[in-house]
Amino acid sequence: MNRDLHETTSSAILNALTETRRGSGSAAMGMVLTLVIDATESEHYDALKAANTAAREHPCRIVTVIRRPGKSAPRLDAEIRVGNENLLGEVLILRLYGLLREQADSIVLPMLLPDAPVLVWWPGQGPAVPSLDPLGLLAQRRVTDAASSTRPTESLRARALDHSPGDTDFAWTRITPWRTLLAAALDQPFDDVIGGEVDAARNNASAELLAAWLEDRLDIQVTRKTTRGPGITGVRLLTRRGEITITRPDGRLARLVRTGQPDRAVPLPRRTTDELLAEELRRLDPDDVYNETIRCLFGTSNRAGRRATVADAQAQQLTRRPSPARKSAAQRASDLADTPARGRKASATQKTSATQRATKRVAAKKVAPVAKKVAARKATPARKTAPAKKVPAKKVPRRGA
Repeated sequence: MNRDLHETTSSAILNALTETRRGSGSAAMGMVLTLVIDATESEHYDALKAANTAAREHPCRIVTVIRRPGKSAPRLDAEIRVGNENLLGEVLILRLYGLLREQADSIVLPMLLPDAPVLVWWPGQGPAVPSLDPLGLLAQRRVTDAASSTRPTESLRARALDHSPGDTDFAWTRITPWRTLLAAALDQPFDDVIGGEVDAARNNASAELLAAWLEDRLDIQVTRKTTRGPGITGVRLLTRRGEITITRPDGRLARLVRTGQPDRAVPLPRRTTDELLAEELRRLDPDDVYNETIRCLFGTSNRAGRRATVADAQAQQLTRRPSPARKSAAQRASDLADTPARGRKASATQKTSATQRATKRVAAKKVAPVAKKVAARKATPARKTAPAKKVPAKKVPRRGA
């Protein structure tokens, strides 16, 4: 049963969903999670088809967010699908116009199933940092696909720089059958592995992850070899007595070859998107193996992480440690409190003598210029004064003369 809503709101969508569910006779019980798909108009059809197929194994509510481009007034259109091919779940298709494109998290939040995990999937390009995306902040798991980018390896590297637990990529999911087959081959007795090689098409992110996983787990050097594909075409492990080789030239059937044992044909087909999505829905906790592999691939291995952790701890200790001036002042205060009266008198006497020395220094600085002037005056010779001129005495006439 389908129902379309135009220029609606989140509360109106929830009310219409309840009415549609009642009309179709299906119950909301049994859904185990909420799957949020952030796609474009051209991507959402294939993404919904894969999600409906995966929902047969994991009943869920599928919320598809489509941001319509162009300048327009803020508007929300919704399409509700319950029943028919969606017997085990519900589908909500939300089309956001105008400024509502930036408010997708506020619109999706009321539509999440209560007390159920949330997984966000970007079938297209996806954000550079999924854990910081507004929709990614609502989820426990965030799934991207590096193969949808024009440069898969560079896209994977960009996301690895800001990797957060809960992030994963379909490039990692695609190599699950390869890892299973290699682990089964190494379960049998084998000599020490001294090297390896991964053959794949050019710029294949899954091949890079597979090589990094082998390097991390076997502590060997794995080389990459470019082939015509499709995808990963072979893996070769070198031992001291021979080789363990898995080749898949046609993308469907693989051949396992071990030195001294008969060859084995193993089905190893390339999986579809719905199979990849169904595998990601099986576990909703962080994938620790993927976290270690992606750190090993781009140079942030466990050793580097431990060194960084130790360095951070040391830096925290240094920041908590008091400065030398504060420490010496505190030590002097404690010493002064612990010393007896005689020691206190001695310290007081030392303080007084230090004050007297400082006073003498200040007085000496003030007196020094005056002393220099006096010394300069004494050093200059006295000027000779000219003799006084004798003034002749005036003759005074006598009386009576």
